[in-house]
Amino acid sequence: MKSILVVLDGMADRPVPEFGGKTPLEFANTPALDSMARKGSTGQLDVLQGAAPESDAAVLSLLGYDPHRYYTGRGPLEAVGLGMEMKKGMLALRCNFATAGEYPELTDRRVARTLTSKESAEIAATINRKVRLKGASFRFIAGVAHRGVLMIKAKKALGSFITNTDPAYQMTRSGIPEALAKFEMKVQQATALDKESVEAARLVNEFTRKTFEVLSRHPRNLKRQKNGLLPANVIISRDAGNRLPDLYDISSKHRKKFAILADMPLEVGIGKLSGMDIVRLPLPTFGRRDHKIRVEKAVSALKKYDSLYIHIKGPDLYGHEGDAKGKAKCIEEIDAHFFSPLLRKLDMKKTVIAVTADHATPCSMKGHSGDAVPFLISGGKVPADGSQAFSEAQQGGFGKIPAVQFMELLMKYSS
Repeated sequence: MKSILVVLDGMADRPVPEFGGKTPLEFANTPALDSMARKGSTGQLDVLQGAAPESDAAVLSLLGYDPHRYYTGRGPLEAVGLGMEMKKGMLALRCNFATAGEYPELTDRRVARTLTSKESAEIAATINRKVRLKGASFRFIAGVAHRGVLMIKAKKALGSFITNTDPAYQMTRSGIPEALAKFEMKVQQATALDKESVEAARLVNEFTRKTFEVLSRHPRNLKRQKNGLLPANVIISRDAGNRLPDLYDISSKHRKKFAILADMPLEVGIGKLSGMDIVRLPLPTFGRRDHKIRVEKAVSALKKYDSLYIHIKGPDLYGHEGDAKGKAKCIEEIDAHFFSPLLRKLDMKKTVIAVTADHATPCSMKGHSGDAVPFLISGGKVPADGSQAFSEAQQGGFGKIPAVQFMELLMKYSS
């Protein structure tokens, strides 16, 4: 039995007044998703109890890895996803290109999402060429759009227990980061939380200040400002890590050959470290073209692999912008241009599909929340539980379960 897990990033939401109290998922026209819900069973996942999870801890949970045991920082995961060599004692951090006015005041944490991947790569090259750190070397790699990874190497191994310079996220007492509902729009000072991390905090602060000085005069940013766009003039960072997580091989555990199709370095990194093969995708446009390519790649990959993990970023972007209409339209397009053509190409008697979100990104919050997320499992011998639609409102036949139990449940029905 083949299995496909599709994660719609940040899809889950809260009731929207302009939608008559419906969520974007409930408001959207989703005949393919609703059909799978009617033919299968639904439930809810408690992703990370007591916290609003970032995607790193959330994805680990969905794949069956307890983040309290396996999490070592988002930085190392994204570094692996970007093809960087991560050795123990190096410090890796997830970064955003951001816009600062009078330092450290922030205008926008993501350059209003207008920075292209080509622009970020150009600016990253300047950072690597012109910025120097006292007593350490570094490499800064641009990812997709405003995202990037910083890796620092010093003479001695660097500790990683430091606070973020990105104000929107903080480390919990359990050592797992969470998104903040409210925060001050300022570049924060990295602070060491143990004596082993003092040098790491110093180097991150030095990097942050020096990149601002270089980028404020960068020709690309001057051109952007001339064209009425925000400059990408500061780098904010979070979720430092100095080692890779020791993830078990997911294919060996479940006796199925896994592959991953994902847009973002984070999910690609987790896929690599968990032993999945990577099905390469072009840089995302977050439009219909992406969905057509995913369908083609997924159908082709199923000839070689038993299980696919497909991660679709789109809905999360609109949640962060507070754009409920855009989010509903995005979900409709995924339904029409990904799920509908995919289902036409599959033998559902021999295939089990699961659909869920890694976390909720309510438009009312413009950020992540700790809300439970809906899921469905359909196809094969999955019984119909009477669900009529796919939505956050119903627990269905599966009820509410911890996210770390989700993969075992999916494997049960696809064995």
